[in-house]
Amino acid sequence: MIVTDKTGFEILQVIKKASSFNQWMFKTISPFCHGSILEIGSGTGNISEFFIKTNYKITLSDINSGYVDLLRNQFANCKNVTDILAVDLQLPDFSKKYTALHEKYDTIVLLNVLEHLKDEDSAISNCRYLLKEKGTLIILVPAFMLLYSPLDKELGHYRRYALKQLKNCLIRNEMQIQKSFYFNAIGILAWLYGKVFALKTIPGGEMSFFDKLVPVAKICDKILFHKTGLSAICISKK
Repeated sequence: MIVTDKTGFEILQVIKKASSFNQWMFKTISPFCHGSILEIGSGTGNISEFFIKTNYKITLSDINSGYVDLLRNQFANCKNVTDILAVDLQLPDFSKKYTALHEKYDTIVLLNVLEHLKDEDSAISNCRYLLKEKGTLIILVPAFMLLYSPLDKELGHYRRYALKQLKNCLIRNEMQIQKSFYFNAIGILAWLYGKVFALKTIPGGEMSFFDKLVPVAKICDKILFHKTGLSAICISKK
């Protein structure tokens, strides 16, 4: 396995150990998942493993061949993993390359993917191509350009999103918004800390400490009615 995304890989390895945080994210999006699922940008499988353990029928994918190899080594023998693919949402001839996947999936999940893609509109349009009629698209992205930091730049993020911006992108690509909200309000404090000190990675100790605060983070999100957060989540239908 050769992963060219060194910084991203290191951060995914740190986040992988934050089991409470990963489970929180999974439980936040899983109620909207149904049928045959495609996860785009599975990375090292931090959230994928929760889908697999809960017996969802899922196809894993990534643009990075190193991650695809890692996913195959880790999950290829899982009965409810339908396939493990290389998927590039920015491919110019996307519909020709992925004809076999046209309208194949009931649910498509993109967690921290869209911000990496220069052409967000083609990415959403291509997801729509893969979705069945009435299929669900679940997107989670980093929130608020005010929080854009050296770490965002290091990770190759083109942007961070306000909910309105994300919803507008989906609407102009003929997706119908079902639900939208912010996620992980107290995570903003941690990200601001990283921005002030110009961190270019997520320290393992700090992530471990935050993982212990997840019960508090959940309460904060409820108190704030999900009106702000480190991430923005949007659920839409084709």
